[in-house]
Amino acid sequence: MELEILGMNFSCVLKSLSDGNFPNRDCLLPLISKILGYCIVAASTTVKLPQILKILKHSSVRGLSVAAFELEVVGYTIALSYCLHKGLPFSAYGELLFLLVQAIILVAIIYYYSQPLTAKTWIRPALYCAIAPTILGGRIDPVLFETLYASQHAIFFFARVPQIWKNFTNKSTGELSFLTFFMNFCGSLVRVFTSIQENAPQSVILGSLIGIMTNGTLLSQILLYQKPPRKTDKKVQ
Repeated sequence: MELEILGMNFSCVLKSLSDGNFPNRDCLLPLISKILGYCIVAASTTVKLPQILKILKHSSVRGLSVAAFELEVVGYTIALSYCLHKGLPFSAYGELLFLLVQAIILVAIIYYYSQPLTAKTWIRPALYCAIAPTILGGRIDPVLFETLYASQHAIFFFARVPQIWKNFTNKSTGELSFLTFFMNFCGSLVRVFTSIQENAPQSVILGSLIGIMTNGTLLSQILLYQKPPRKTDKKVQ
């Protein structure tokens, strides 16, 4: 009897358990990969929420780089379109959809609190709206598609480097959210495993490895440069 839910096949595992045996590696790993993949997708729906809430709470985008967040939108768009074009299962890339939506919302909020905006600022979102549907629809040359996907690794990398360098020179991470980068780091770590199990292209795995390196560096800086709590004077009884 076949038991499959959202692409997750439980038949092999259930059969092994019903026979009194522990499922073998070839039976268990694909199922674990699928479950972890959907866990990443579920967790990705709230990854950027701490940053969004912080901006709304303080009504300020002080210290945030507009270009860095715009580059994230471009990177997520290319990565999502590539996975759609390759026909990968949703569990292997689903988080990119939610991250893209959150990144667009974040950029819109940054624009809102960066008033007044010049005409030059609106050129970038206008170009994105004009080009993104073509890329997401996969209506471009396959060679160009591969080149674009290779470039998105550089886009994500260079979107992180300025923040890493700024943290290093200031010996402070400012308002960076520990929770956001912790989730990013764990997601990239797990995604390497799921990508290997799903036989994803090496370029997809490379992207996750870059995510581990950059998010891990930022996470380490947050832990390293965090300010110790102030000691309050004890009251004399």
